[in-house]
Amino acid sequence: MPQATPRSSLQGARPSVFLLAGAFVTGMFLFAHGGCGGDECQDAADCREDKGPPASNTEWVCEDKRCEQHSVQVPPPDSGTDAGTPDSGMPDSGMPDSGTPDAGPTTVSVQVLAFNDFHGQLEAPAGQILTGVAPDGGPVRVNAGGVTYFARHIAALRATNPNTVVVAAGDLIGASPLLSGLFHDEPTVEAMNLIGLDLVAVGNHEFDEGSTELLRMQSGGCHPVDGCLDGDGFPGAQFKFLAANVATGVDRTLFPRYDVREFEGVKVAFIGMTLEDTPESVIPTGVAGLTFKDEVQTVNALVPELRRQGVEAIIVVVHQGGIPTSGSLVNECKGAGADGLISGAIVGLAKGLNDAVDVIVSGHTHQAYNCVIDGKVVTSASSMGQLVTDIDLTLSKATGDVVEARANNVIVTRDVQEVGAVKELVTKYQELVTPRANRVIGWVSQTLRTQTDSAGQSTLGFVIADSHLEATKPANLGGAQVAFMNPGGMRANIAQGEVTYGEAFTTQPFGNSLVTLTLTGAQIEQLLERQWRPSGATLMLLPSAGFTYAFSASAPIGSRVDPASIRINGVPVSLTAEYRVTANNYLASGGDGFPVFAEGTNRLGGAVDSDALEAYLKAHSSMASPLPAPALNRITLLP
Repeated sequence: MPQATPRSSLQGARPSVFLLAGAFVTGMFLFAHGGCGGDECQDAADCREDKGPPASNTEWVCEDKRCEQHSVQVPPPDSGTDAGTPDSGMPDSGMPDSGTPDAGPTTVSVQVLAFNDFHGQLEAPAGQILTGVAPDGGPVRVNAGGVTYFARHIAALRATNPNTVVVAAGDLIGASPLLSGLFHDEPTVEAMNLIGLDLVAVGNHEFDEGSTELLRMQSGGCHPVDGCLDGDGFPGAQFKFLAANVATGVDRTLFPRYDVREFEGVKVAFIGMTLEDTPESVIPTGVAGLTFKDEVQTVNALVPELRRQGVEAIIVVVHQGGIPTSGSLVNECKGAGADGLISGAIVGLAKGLNDAVDVIVSGHTHQAYNCVIDGKVVTSASSMGQLVTDIDLTLSKATGDVVEARANNVIVTRDVQEVGAVKELVTKYQELVTPRANRVIGWVSQTLRTQTDSAGQSTLGFVIADSHLEATKPANLGGAQVAFMNPGGMRANIAQGEVTYGEAFTTQPFGNSLVTLTLTGAQIEQLLERQWRPSGATLMLLPSAGFTYAFSASAPIGSRVDPASIRINGVPVSLTAEYRVTANNYLASGGDGFPVFAEGTNRLGGAVDSDALEAYLKAHSSMASPLPAPALNRITLLP
């Protein structure tokens, strides 16, 4: 396999691709985009919107304002794109082509458009993408994302190469804002159908509502409990979910392991996977009966099988990622790892994969990077649809090998025209959700934040834990004495002032129910010690009011908490006594690596977490007397 060559920056890319893409996008401004209205169109994107995906091996073309389907053909050399072959000779050979002048191109150009961690973010997300440094040394940032703009960027990039595949590296759905989450993420699936997503590797959040619900996302049908909340049916995904390392039995997987696409006689395989540690980050009942296998072993075992099918070009789409240096630009690879490159699990994965793998599309960490690791192009496109990774492959027709691989992270700017069909879909769900989202459920005197102090405490985490305790404190509802909240269950701050249902849902979008169970004092101590992991990771639980303890940061892992300091309402916890403890059903099943919760007895189910927060805010706040932020004094950090 040749040494892959990524585009290190937009400026370093071959200008022809971006001139074409720019010309296409500019063209969007020259016309009032109104769809195809019958057979009339302005561009190929109009045709896809109004008429759906083209037939196999064809692509829509707008000719004389009419939509026509043309056979897919590779652009000729020197056409101003990355397609085709060098001016003469075989790639890197330095020798003239031995064939006749009319022998045709010896390579095929394939474009892969990739993204990850979309999380149902249909509306424009908060936050910006860093694009550089200003003359005064400050950061230069740009607004990015929003599915209507995302759709236009995908269409513009797709227009540069008819041999295009659109892939996503997991967490397409799950942990979604109200606009998608309230409807069990059906709106996101429908939006991706319109956009033309082809393949998605399952991520850990795809299992938030369990594997049965994930299968419904693929096959369609109304929700078994809520029905079709939008008033019409749900067709399911027109794209394919892939899950090579999610086994349901011997030689059986939840979804296909890979998908092979053929471009002018050259085959390309896409292997889709999620991280092996998925069971530690989702509700155990959601992955019951499933086995999550080692990512590297899974891929390497598939390579011989793919080669027997005549596949030499292999792309791995995996929900696992890396960590770049803070402040890195989207096409950099700087980090704390070897040789100053990114660190994280994706590095070891890339090095362990068979050299037959050419490209790795990654995700999970919500970061942006563009790397070459062990001769493989490794990319990630941030999150929430703020970037699209444009990967251009040149494939040899003779051998099927990847001759060259180039990648570029493209920012999903909002200076392009929105795609009409996608905008109509978003507007439909906005109208359905707005009355519920705008309902005021309380007031807070200052912003409640997910950000923690040095002891791992956060104001939002404490308020949520307090709401869970209050909802389960009555004897007939559980008799809880303490509640714990996991930091990963909080997805956004709650801003100062009035709190709407939409804000509360965005904070806790999982729809978890509360569970009250019995633990001994010794088990509670074990629970607290489990916050520090041998790997070096720390995951601090957030306790409800009245629960206090102290820990030493310098003490050995497993012995950091002083048992005598653990108190409930000022009374020391007895290691032999039993206590009623509340957690959301994710934690209560042993999620986030806290198996002690799963040992709890006398379990009693309770309210949905977001309903508990709403009831708490209504009971403890008003416009005249908003809820104050709790003091960060429940956990004491010792030397």
